[in-house]
Amino acid sequence: MIIVKNLSYSYSESPVLQEISLELPASGFSVLVGPNGAGKSTLLYLLMAYLQPKTGKISLYNKDIKQYRPQELAAEIAFIPQESHSEFDYLVKDTVLMGRYPYLGLWQRYGKEDEESVAKALEMMQLNDLKERYLSELSGGEKQRVYLARALAQNTKYILLDESLSQLDINFQVEIIRLLKELSTAQGKAIVLVSHNLNLAANYADKMILLKQGRLIASGTPNEVMQEALLAKLFDLPLMVQRNPISGVNNLIYP
Repeated sequence: MIIVKNLSYSYSESPVLQEISLELPASGFSVLVGPNGAGKSTLLYLLMAYLQPKTGKISLYNKDIKQYRPQELAAEIAFIPQESHSEFDYLVKDTVLMGRYPYLGLWQRYGKEDEESVAKALEMMQLNDLKERYLSELSGGEKQRVYLARALAQNTKYILLDESLSQLDINFQVEIIRLLKELSTAQGKAIVLVSHNLNLAANYADKMILLKQGRLIASGTPNEVMQEALLAKLFDLPLMVQRNPISGVNNLIYP
């Protein structure tokens, strides 16, 4: 489990996160939502120790995250950014293989176990027909499946995604979020997704975390946090919710 206690962070003199305390269990699907500038991405970077908090503490399995070596942490937490840029164009199979780097020793080459992990991830993400193609040849949805496969090959308990659905068409968003839900349910993965699509998040998430101006507004099940008063506070806008007849979860409705 990841436990965050009294976490604060600032860029220069501007506070970005203020006194955040929350728990992220070692399984289940959690979604971070909130307006732009709420500190959602910054929180992910702190969870991965890319940034160091100004105050407070983050622990992973009851151990301060600062005590983990980068390679140790990479074996526990995988990260999928909003966009991935590279000077080089890689084959799909080679991109997925990169997820195995935390398990390589000094001067060690990829071995049978790494190849088996990659093959399993490609199969699970239905990428075998694309494995010999370059990333530049893929659609946005196909690329996200490749990055998910890389995270699966990394074999971590936690997978963090920073707005990885935001630039996809709705059909790809639904496809990827269903895959994330399946991973959290079938494999016991802990998925943490930053998203601006509240309805999509509510229909699939186990837990929603609301952030505004660096502060925690609410945390709980979708029905607990998808409340008109909370959403009005989050976005400074009167919003209406109604029970989705298919999912049974509160959704935003637009007059």
